[in-house]
Amino acid sequence: MRMKLYFLLFLIPVSSLSLRGQSNDTWISFWNEDTTMIGYKDKNGVVKIEPKFTGFSNAGRFDNIIAATEENDGKWTSYYLTKAGKAIGRDSLHIFDNSADCESEGFIRFRDKKTDQVGLFDRTGKVVIPAVYNELTRVRNGMVIGLKGAEKKFWDKDKHSGCNHFSWTGGQEVLIDTSNKILVEKFPFNEGLNFFSLQKTEAAHPDSTRVSFLAVDGSYYSFIDFQREFEQWVMKELLPDLTVEKLIEASYDTITRETEDGWNKTAGKQLITENFTILKNGLMEILEPKTEYFISNSGLNPLMFDGPVFEHYFTNCGELKEWIYPTMSIIISHHNKTDFPQDHYEFLRTDDGYKLIYLAIRDKNMK
Repeated sequence: MRMKLYFLLFLIPVSSLSLRGQSNDTWISFWNEDTTMIGYKDKNGVVKIEPKFTGFSNAGRFDNIIAATEENDGKWTSYYLTKAGKAIGRDSLHIFDNSADCESEGFIRFRDKKTDQVGLFDRTGKVVIPAVYNELTRVRNGMVIGLKGAEKKFWDKDKHSGCNHFSWTGGQEVLIDTSNKILVEKFPFNEGLNFFSLQKTEAAHPDSTRVSFLAVDGSYYSFIDFQREFEQWVMKELLPDLTVEKLIEASYDTITRETEDGWNKTAGKQLITENFTILKNGLMEILEPKTEYFISNSGLNPLMFDGPVFEHYFTNCGELKEWIYPTMSIIISHHNKTDFPQDHYEFLRTDDGYKLIYLAIRDKNMK
C-alpha cells in the first residue's frame, strides 16, 4: 500500500456551533460573496450553516459527517462536524494528497497526531475503529483494508514540510469490518477489486473473474476483479456478432470524442450509427494476434465529465468513486514512419454494465 501524504496541523479549539438536531436530507455547500468560505443549505435553500469553513473543508455535499477547518484572525481550527452539530476529532483530520477525508457509507477516517495512527469515526462521531493502523482505506461495502506494523519511508531524506511524500514499507494488510473485526488476515491492497461483489464460499471461487482470500473463519471471501470482468465482457459478450444495435446498447447516452478542435460531445446513438464501420473495425483489431494493445484502469476525467448527470460517480468531495465506477480503456497502438498514434475506447462501469463514454480515434474520416 503506497501512500503520499501532506500534513498541516491545527491547534486552536473549535468555535461554537449553533446547529440543532439531526437531518436526513443532504445539505449543499455554497460560497460567501467573495468565495473565500463555504456554508451549507438544505434542499429547500434554507441556510443551515452560514459560510465559515475554508482550507480543508472540501465537501460539496453534507450527508452525515464532514471535515471542517476555520480561520479566524490568522488562527486555524480543524475538526470533524456531524449533522447534529457535534464537533469531534480536533486536530485529527486524515489528509491524503493534500485533501481531507470524505465520508464513505457514513464513516470517516481520522489520524491521531500523537501516534500518527489512523482510526475511523461513524456518522455520530463515535470511534468504531481505534487509531491503531498505519493507514486505512475508505469503507467499501462495510469493509476496510488496514495496514499495521509498517515503516514510513520519506522520499526526501530531510522530511521537511514542503516535501512530505512518503511510502509505507513492510507491515501487514488485513481486511476488517467497521467494528474492527478481522475478516482476512492477509489481504494485499488492491484498488481493482469490486468489494460490492463479495461472495463467501467453502472453497476458493471457481469463477476466473474473481480473486479469493482465505478468511479467519475458514471460509473464502472472493471479489470480482474489474479488469478481468471487463476483458471477459469484451471478448465474450461485446465483440462476438457486433452490430450497431449492440454497440449502441453498450454506449453511454452521450459520447465524448477527442478531436483537433478539442472535446466534442455527441449523442451516442448518432455517433455510432454514423461511424459504426470505423468503430467496429477498430475494436475488432484486438482479436488479431499482431495487434499491440493494453487495457488501462482509471476513473472519469472530472474536467470532461461534470455536472449533475455525473454526480452519481463522484463522492461528496468531488473525488472519483473508482472503487465502484472505474473506467476501462482499450488502448490500441499503431506504427508509421513519423508517428506512434493510439486509439482509445474508454468504457465506464455503470449500474447497467460497461458503457462506451469516450473516444480518441486517429481515423480522420469519422463524422
